[in-house]
Amino acid sequence: MSPVFPMLTVLSMFYYMCLRRRARTATRGEMNSRRALESNTRALPINVEIVQYAKEVLDFSSHYGSENSMSYTMWNLAGIPNVYPSSGDFTQTAVFRTYGTWWEHCPSARSPFQRTPPAFCSQDYVELAFEEPVYPTAVHILETYHPGAVVRILACSANPYSQNPPAELIQLILSHLTVPDLCRLAQTCKLLYQHCCDPLQYIHLSLQPYWARINDASLEYLQSRCTLIQWLNLSWTGNRGAISVSGFSRFLKVCGSELVRLELSCGHFLNETCLEVITELCPNLQELNLSSCDKIPPQAFNHIAKVGSLKRLILYRTKVEQTALLSILNFCSELQHLSLGSCVMIEDYDLIASMMGAKCKKLRSLDLWRCKNITENGIAELASGCQLLEELDLGWCPTLQSSTGCFTNLARRLPNLQKLFLTANRSVCDSDIEELAANCTRLRQLDILGTRMVSPASLRKLLESCKDLSLLDVSFCSQIDNRVVLELNANFPNVFIKKSFTQ
Repeated sequence: MSPVFPMLTVLSMFYYMCLRRRARTATRGEMNSRRALESNTRALPINVEIVQYAKEVLDFSSHYGSENSMSYTMWNLAGIPNVYPSSGDFTQTAVFRTYGTWWEHCPSARSPFQRTPPAFCSQDYVELAFEEPVYPTAVHILETYHPGAVVRILACSANPYSQNPPAELIQLILSHLTVPDLCRLAQTCKLLYQHCCDPLQYIHLSLQPYWARINDASLEYLQSRCTLIQWLNLSWTGNRGAISVSGFSRFLKVCGSELVRLELSCGHFLNETCLEVITELCPNLQELNLSSCDKIPPQAFNHIAKVGSLKRLILYRTKVEQTALLSILNFCSELQHLSLGSCVMIEDYDLIASMMGAKCKKLRSLDLWRCKNITENGIAELASGCQLLEELDLGWCPTLQSSTGCFTNLARRLPNLQKLFLTANRSVCDSDIEELAANCTRLRQLDILGTRMVSPASLRKLLESCKDLSLLDVSFCSQIDNRVVLELNANFPNVFIKKSFTQ
């Protein structure tokens, strides 16, 4: 359990107990005030989502402006913003008097109290009030100059005399339950039924652990609870007719508008209609996993090109064809993570690599596992255009040869590489390893399984240069015997050196 949960729970309980005690000891005037407050409180339906700005600044610890001015004061936090999206030093913004850690190193600095939690680093605070009481689903902070000041946000009821039960605490407790447990608990009483059916409990929903039991009826049952869902995992589900195309479509029609991440690995019920429904009903989609969905026909993947906001796309072991993939790369320029491992329908990976280099400038990870026809030309185009790459898998790509300079080119063009898999490429040699040592010092994982041309000396240079290296796979490397592995382990104990031998 994350250490933040006990702290939040204690804060909620303490706040509730204090407010209840204050209500019991209230004077007649305070009780009348309480009734007035409660009579003016409007109860919104639990599934309504509203957007609101801060109504009032209640308290704060400091501000840069003067007490009789609006310039650089906390009062500017109330109401609709009038500076954003402009950036710079504006007098209409809120500015604290202190900033940074310089104030802790001057003659007036005070010694810290003992037993102060290490995570507490706040120097200032501000208390804001909002019009409507809500369960927050998102908080947007508009910062226009030197952003990063906010380190923690706390929320509570503005009405100290409220007699409502501690809903926040119940929601926090229920957030630790599994989906089946939530369904069982909903049958106990009306209060818990309301909380267990609250869409805020289903912002993230993974049905993968229950894949063998999920069907159309399951989706129908969960539909009303998932109106705010952002992450959905249906991997492995729905096979052998358990989920129909119509059942999947009905669910997305109600629950797809807020989806950001959709996991559908091994979803063999998926067809072209399903991809069309996804692209039409999920306008905010950023991550789509179709790994091993090998029943989707090749032409269906053209629909993915309509989702221009995609940042992660996993097409491992699918039948995506070259024309569809070129269209996706052309229109989905925000892609950061792309998996094309074992995509056997691609005829010319050099052309694909060229398109990625031209269009996918933000690409950070690329999986080309068992790509059968990429050459040094494609690698050159890729390395030239996608210079933010941190992860590259070229395992079992037989058309790449070290003698063409392709691996040297990678090392020189991609200094941010953290993971590089050159699995089963027998041409990888000492000069490639030395180029990695000289240029890719951030490297964390390297797989050169099966090469016959890498010596212990070049590996030592790599280990000395790449201080963050944690995995080095030298299995079946003929020059790296057990004695060498033992020596390297002794000198570089933080690196896991994987070594397998033929029998």
